[in-house]
Amino acid sequence: MAHTIAVLSQKGGTGKTTAVRTLADAFRRRGVQTLAIDLDPQGNLSDYFGLAAEKVTIADVLCGRARAAEAISYDLIPANLALAEAELLLAGKMGRELRLRRALAEVTGEYELILIDCPPSLGLLTVNALVASDRALITAEAQYFALRAVDQAMEVVELARDTLNPELAVLGLLLNRADMRTLHSRAALASLRERYGATVFETVVRSSIAYAASAQRASSILDHRPDLGEDYLALAGEVSERLPGLRNGSDACSSLIFSGASAGAHGYASSPPPASVGLSPALSQ
Repeated sequence: MAHTIAVLSQKGGTGKTTAVRTLADAFRRRGVQTLAIDLDPQGNLSDYFGLAAEKVTIADVLCGRARAAEAISYDLIPANLALAEAELLLAGKMGRELRLRRALAEVTGEYELILIDCPPSLGLLTVNALVASDRALITAEAQYFALRAVDQAMEVVELARDTLNPELAVLGLLLNRADMRTLHSRAALASLRERYGATVFETVVRSSIAYAASAQRASSILDHRPDLGEDYLALAGEVSERLPGLRNGSDACSSLIFSGASAGAHGYASSPPPASVGLSPALSQ
């Protein structure tokens, strides 16, 4: 049975989409069969993987027009603006919070890890992700308002656990896009750790314009800037330690991390064929 992680933030611009993309790359290169799901109508994750033009999307899955297996392309279920319409259509349906969990039931046996990129809001789509997941990973930028958003996201996770998914737990809090040379970033990290303790990951992902460049090229940061990619490799190690039963292939695959030679679940490394590169992604996430 796959570990399913909803990656969420109440505030946009916290590096949430980059976290999903790069963690998927890191785990695939470790030999962990990983499915990524774009649950954001902006489709940023799909753009980042270079798959924004796919015809079957998560909107079709949630509305019952397609099965989850039919929407998977290069171990990604993509999204586009049709997902916003789907969210409106689902609002009046019975069992609307369970649509994603039911849809994923047929594919969870094929993967060891599922990562869901949630929209930067706490509406029906995010609730679907939390109901379908056993863990939540919350991202925060090193800014005051982003830290306030962490409290809101934690409250939603607790509400989902109390009312819809008692198996749900917080995997961890990630301080993302941080410049630890500044007093503000160090204070933000200290504030998070004072409030949430060991729930905060030891790894802090550094801020860099290189992430925008890698998204524009639909290229993994592990390839585009391996020095920055080390942050996410460390994060993947922490995630592995917090997920019982998830194999950690870091030692066996260490020589392949940046070579592009380690294939994912369906025979590719971190990106679809180069022909898909060049689609214009939104770079705000």
